[in-house]
Amino acid sequence: MRIVLLGPPGAGKGTQAVMLAEKEGFLHFSTGDILRENVKKDTQIGKKAKAFMEKGELVPDDIVIEMMLDTIKNAEPKKDFILDGFPRTVYQAKKLDSELDKLKLPVEIVIYFKTSTKIVISRLAGRRLCSKCGANYHIVNMPPKKQGLCNKCGSDLYQRKDDSEETINTRLEVYNSQTKELIDYYKAKGILKEVSGDLEAQKVYSRLSEILKTPAK
Repeated sequence: MRIVLLGPPGAGKGTQAVMLAEKEGFLHFSTGDILRENVKKDTQIGKKAKAFMEKGELVPDDIVIEMMLDTIKNAEPKKDFILDGFPRTVYQAKKLDSELDKLKLPVEIVIYFKTSTKIVISRLAGRRLCSKCGANYHIVNMPPKKQGLCNKCGSDLYQRKDDSEETINTRLEVYNSQTKELIDYYKAKGILKEVSGDLEAQKVYSRLSEILKTPAK
């Protein structure tokens, strides 16, 4: 099954994608992780993306599309996967559909995490990343086993610069300005489902499990 998770920053997409990957064996492709990895490695495309990310702005479509499609094509063939944070625009969605159709790996279900601004700000303020491997944590929803240290490699965790309240509000404004058309696009295809991103993680996961047992047709 190929799944797209939609929702604003802080909606819980990453947490749910990690849970699905661990419990159901999905590959997890995160736009944010892929972008940050390119920035960290100082690749050419990473340099282009860096200026937008530091200002809390969305990275231009063509940059994101190039990175995501390369990641999908280089992954284990025919493997079930989750796209977390991609696509963000109708342009991206149409390009993705076109390329996945060529690979005979069409998106089968899209889940939209409808989430309030208050909840988003609260969650992002508690988010932490590993300084070495980039693993994601949250001090409340998905804390590390040892405070301030990564479960995977033991390195220090840090808070991203763009998780300040001012930058979060900018990101939400940009995201919401583009979301309606994308939601309408997937509704028209008959594959969109909605969950409340305001719920705590386990309740959201239970709802996702129900949806995935009876995917949209």
